[in-house]
Amino acid sequence: MKKLFLVLLAMMLVVPMVAQRTKSFANPVIPGYHPDPSVCRVGDDFYLVNSSFMCFPGVPIYHSRDLVNWEQVGNVLTRESQLPLKGVTSWQGIYAPTLRYHDGLWYMITTNVGNGGNFMVTAKKPEGPWSEPIWLKQDGIDPSLFWENGKCYMMSNPGDCIWLCEINPKTGKQLTESRPLWRGTGGRYPEGPHIYKKDGWYYLLISEGGTELAHRLTIARSRDIYGPYEANPDNPILTNCNVKGQTKQVQGTGHGDFVQAPDGSWWIVFLAYRHMNGSYHHLGRETYLAPVEWKEGEWPVVNGGEPIDTLMKATTLPLKPFAAKPRQQHRKIDLKSPEWVHLQNPIVSNYEQKDGKLRLFGAGSLTENNRPTFVGRRQESARMTVETEVEISNYKPGQTAGLSLYQINDGHMDFFVARHGDHYVVHLHAKLKSMEDDQMYVIGNHNKVKLRIVADEQRYRFDYSFDGVSWQTLTSHDCMLLSTEVAGGFTGVIVGMYATQGRAPGSFADFNYFDCY
Repeated sequence: MKKLFLVLLAMMLVVPMVAQRTKSFANPVIPGYHPDPSVCRVGDDFYLVNSSFMCFPGVPIYHSRDLVNWEQVGNVLTRESQLPLKGVTSWQGIYAPTLRYHDGLWYMITTNVGNGGNFMVTAKKPEGPWSEPIWLKQDGIDPSLFWENGKCYMMSNPGDCIWLCEINPKTGKQLTESRPLWRGTGGRYPEGPHIYKKDGWYYLLISEGGTELAHRLTIARSRDIYGPYEANPDNPILTNCNVKGQTKQVQGTGHGDFVQAPDGSWWIVFLAYRHMNGSYHHLGRETYLAPVEWKEGEWPVVNGGEPIDTLMKATTLPLKPFAAKPRQQHRKIDLKSPEWVHLQNPIVSNYEQKDGKLRLFGAGSLTENNRPTFVGRRQESARMTVETEVEISNYKPGQTAGLSLYQINDGHMDFFVARHGDHYVVHLHAKLKSMEDDQMYVIGNHNKVKLRIVADEQRYRFDYSFDGVSWQTLTSHDCMLLSTEVAGGFTGVIVGMYATQGRAPGSFADFNYFDCY
């Protein structure tokens, strides 16, 4: 009887775990501008970081217990001393980071393109605080770390080849000469290297082909960490740039990182993007997940060799979703929340918060690319509504304040309120390289206006209202104008609040709330 009771008790404990497993999950697991993911597991917890380019704070860090559901818990680089971004655009700044844990300490290693090169920071907790930068000698981009037998190795890709050296992880001092490991299979830009030790083999995973359609993951292995490395005869192990994947919405698959779950299963996180409105993507490169079969002594097989899709057929880990954030109308603005980012290092005195409202003191235009007054968040869904109320009672002619859809300094759409003589106007200014488009409507003496942007897969619509009930549409624009294919840049659209100075310094604009859903 006692034995039967124990069996029933065990079944009661196991059944809920099995019930939480599903045989499918949706990709991307972290939508919007979240490229170059790197993942690290400690115990039952997974942590993941992404590139951040010109954004401050930099390197968002996410937490998960199941690899499917993720919640942002902070940013790694939160001080200007860690993250100088002078003059950078969406082509520069913080490139692909790697996140690792060793001997009680967290390490994040990355490249600041245009302001210093390769460096790493450390922390006792993934939420931070993180140390000041430890600068590194070996150049190239996309550096990574690997530990074995008390030695710390660094790899990166100077000269379109993966190179390896030993470093002192406390000081960053390079202890051995850099040695070449592998040039890949012939694809351009061999980068994003990671080394894994399994079954007596050193596996070297890299990205090739650039981050456009030809992006792919290839792998090689050796019995010695310094090589020679033998390429997998079935390379690439991940790409949608083939016959099987060419019709999928998901494209540009590559730049990944393996992780083993507590149950022994293997998974890979990687970047890809979703085509919208034809062959364009404006949400940026996103974080995706796929199962991996990695038998002892054999090569890893990603997703059974099948292409990546938005609906993946795979048995997940027991799902542990985070509590959904309730949708609120006229949500208070809290810039301490980790999803908010600035363009370059902000001038802190230009931002004042009080009672859930935000006062912005104008600076230069977004196009000038010199620490503009802007704060926003990544657009994570093609279908989106953003709404705010802006008041510019003390503004002078030439100054503007409102919402911006920002891809790069010469590719953005600004929806704002401004003064023209004795009247106020609602204005849409679309900047796309050398082309500019302006739509304007005089709204009389209304200096407080609600602005709303409504998006779907194809268009952005720009509405305004005085009471929040009756809305008028000023104009609309095609989303593809802010796509990477048209506007350029390595990010995705960021939507946020901004203010410009014009010729009258010291004026400010008040934003009473910010809704994004």
